[in-house]
Amino acid sequence: MVAVEQYLKPELAAQIKRLDLRAKMVVRGFLQGLHASPFHGFSVEFSEHRRYAHGDDPKDIDWVAYAKTEKYYVKKFESETNLTGYLVIDLSQSMDYTYRQQLTKLDYAICLSAALAYLMIQQQDPVGLVTFDTKLRASVPPRSRRSQLPTILSQLTKLKTAGNTDLAGSLQQFSSMLRHRSLIMLMSDLLTEEEPMLRALRNLRHAGHDIIVFHVLDEAEVTFPFKGLVELVDPETGRGEPISAEDAAEDYRRTIETYRSRLRRELTESRIDYVPLDTQQPYDKALMEYLLSRRNRF
Repeated sequence: MVAVEQYLKPELAAQIKRLDLRAKMVVRGFLQGLHASPFHGFSVEFSEHRRYAHGDDPKDIDWVAYAKTEKYYVKKFESETNLTGYLVIDLSQSMDYTYRQQLTKLDYAICLSAALAYLMIQQQDPVGLVTFDTKLRASVPPRSRRSQLPTILSQLTKLKTAGNTDLAGSLQQFSSMLRHRSLIMLMSDLLTEEEPMLRALRNLRHAGHDIIVFHVLDEAEVTFPFKGLVELVDPETGRGEPISAEDAAEDYRRTIETYRSRLRRELTESRIDYVPLDTQQPYDKALMEYLLSRRNRF
């Protein structure tokens, strides 16, 4: 961290230190809680069964298969130890919103990204950073060396929102950059046209990439806690509409719930991980729950 701090203003260096400490606390707590290598599923994928042979590790025996066949089989895994990860962050203006939480949606995405970057570098997997609004913006090429972490943290602390978003177009542009199978970790509120977005994500998955969509919404965008006459303003267009909060609340909540359920169904069918989050959930707890659920699937 010292080498990077030599070129930074003191307040920015302090921000990076805080972000680095948060990321380490999340990852170390996760590792200590498991007492084992936690990240199977990012680095290793199940391939097929084969008969147990002398010299195989007994720990790899599939006891469910034995119970069904009374024969010993081991799970064969396809190693992907050099899987390249990309943190892909939405910088559209809507990501700057917070109603009463300490973190905006962008802040929340930054904290998640820092922890994931730390975790991948701990495994010696290359990880990079890409940001977008209507097109791709700042990027950090993927590396696995330890100096990559302060480089990514430095970039994360500089991120600012601006303007509209073109998620589908940006993903298409990003896809053309990829030269081999990658893990794509998308952080966005997904306030965009649904069908083009789903099509772009499916195209990436069809190309062989592993994708996790972290759908980050503000607490108020999920619970709609407003009272009385309120004006809802689109942060990207500036257009507003006055409504009665009590009249709109039930329909709004139902619409959001339906949208999230539809995204989960559509993405799951395409073998894309969908992780709905809102900013009232502590990001470290939310990330740990997701990583544990992913680990248990492999």
